[in-house]
Amino acid sequence: MPAPHRKSAATILLVPLLAALALWAFAWPAARTAPRDLPLGVAGPPAAAAAVERGLAAEDGAFEIHRYADEAAARDAIEGRIVYGAVVAGADGTKVLTASAASPVVAQLLTQAVTARAPAGAKVTTADVVPAPAADPRGSALSSSVLPLAIAGVAGGSVVTLLRLRGVRAALTLVLASAVVGVAATALADNWLGVLTGDWWTQAGALALSTLAVGATVAGLAALIGPAGIGVGALLMVLLGNPFSGVASAPQLLPEPVGLLGQGLPPGAGGSLIRSVAYFDGARAGAPALTLALWAGLGLAAVLFGGVRARRASARLEAPAPARTPQPVG
Repeated sequence: MPAPHRKSAATILLVPLLAALALWAFAWPAARTAPRDLPLGVAGPPAAAAAVERGLAAEDGAFEIHRYADEAAARDAIEGRIVYGAVVAGADGTKVLTASAASPVVAQLLTQAVTARAPAGAKVTTADVVPAPAADPRGSALSSSVLPLAIAGVAGGSVVTLLRLRGVRAALTLVLASAVVGVAATALADNWLGVLTGDWWTQAGALALSTLAVGATVAGLAALIGPAGIGVGALLMVLLGNPFSGVASAPQLLPEPVGLLGQGLPPGAGGSLIRSVAYFDGARAGAPALTLALWAGLGLAAVLFGGVRARRASARLEAPAPARTPQPVG
């Protein structure tokens, strides 16, 4: 088969394959959303709390129950991001504690689940312990920020590669570009939109680290395997990292092992880190920050290694040929 025909055939096969992969990555997790070992607290007198726990346990594998002595302890656990919410059982009824800042979807799901299982005529009240900001009550703005940050990272890594920046210069360019993205994004999301409400510079650092983790990975892959690394990095971060991030709902609502895999990728870890520093004073920010730092560190190391390898290859090409020793005649 002639080369043009082979290229046409490859394109005809590749485009539907990519479309099917994108549809699977985005639609499958959304179609299978349900609680899976979702951390949930139960508080109150032992007898009443045990009854609530038995009712929640009827949903096999849906909830991971944490017992607390009273409502105050349950509130502390929610603010520390140990649980997404809690059910407080008492003589005068049941109270549902939620945290819409952690996930509006989980807050609504928990309220509906407890209300549906309450006896007829029983009093069920709700309290939002850590509410989402008034400017973003459904968390739409936060979940929508994951894709632009991933795109910004992919763009940064691509530009560094296409401009043939190598070694230390490439690494510094990625770091500085990510820092500018973090500052600009925080100015938009905090000062203008009001959807981030934490410490300004901490949020800027989280956004910058999220961008750097993606950009360094893309540039590092390109430094190791060539321009094809841009495509590999883009597919990994955008096609898998974005839908698997769980920012729009919660990682525990995604099919297994998608939720766990998503938290191991920069978009998911970045979303968790931003949520922690923006609404929970940094609670549970260590694991996602470490994940992002590992991606960024490995990516920058690959960029530096690629620069060293390129310099050595260039030196070999530019080295003068060894002088030939004249041979005696006769």
